[in-house]
Amino acid sequence: MSVIKGARERARIEVTAAIKQEASKQLAAEGAARLSLRAVARELGMVSSALYRYFPSRDELLTALIIDAYDAIGAAAEQALAGTDGEPPADRWVAVCRAVGAWAVAHPHEYALIYGSPVPGYTAPDDTVGPASRAAFALITIVRDAHRDGLLQPPPGRPLAAPVRADAARLAAEIAPELPIPTIAAIVAVWAQLFGVISFEVFGQFNRMIDARREFLDQAAAGLALQIGLGAAESPAEDTPEGTIAATPEDATTTIPAPDGVLRS
Repeated sequence: MSVIKGARERARIEVTAAIKQEASKQLAAEGAARLSLRAVARELGMVSSALYRYFPSRDELLTALIIDAYDAIGAAAEQALAGTDGEPPADRWVAVCRAVGAWAVAHPHEYALIYGSPVPGYTAPDDTVGPASRAAFALITIVRDAHRDGLLQPPPGRPLAAPVRADAARLAAEIAPELPIPTIAAIVAVWAQLFGVISFEVFGQFNRMIDARREFLDQAAAGLALQIGLGAAESPAEDTPEGTIAATPEDATTTIPAPDGVLRS
């Protein structure tokens, strides 16, 4: 009996993986808003009713793809973090930002799903929160370590406005109670700025403007580290390995189906 159950579980895992793989292809070709369970079933040679046993709705399939994407970018950040033990905080920060950017460039459609335009009619459930937090917590770990080691400086800039301080205090209580409230506010600000830079790269906004993409991201990430109070980065950028951020030809354009199905150039 256990042998039969094990075979069924393996078959379910294989079919689930095939469904998500085909859905990812449709995502790349059409955008998330046009993802269709019937079309996925048709491409896999399945009847729609059989596919619904795996994913009862389009939103559940979207959620699975979103969780996979968040887990993948989070794993990239965590792997980069693990290789920075003993390095200065700002260098650790740049290394993790570089890994996040490299993953985004290597997986533009998955990146667009989680950091592009919202999918019309879709509301992400709570089980996406944990995976979505992985990359952020890799960076927060660097700040917490710097604070523990006495290497964290106050972030520069004017005092926080009262409403901003209130939001930052709430976040601090939830994610890092030991960090100063101005530091939490700075983390949120640089998090948004980091993904602004990465999105410009992924969606082709740097074409004919920035050629040294990898070095530009490193420079931007080092500046963000200063905004948090991590000090200056010391390590120069290494040669760009395969799969990391690199400039596209000057006359090239990048076209990515955004999650709302609108092509971005």
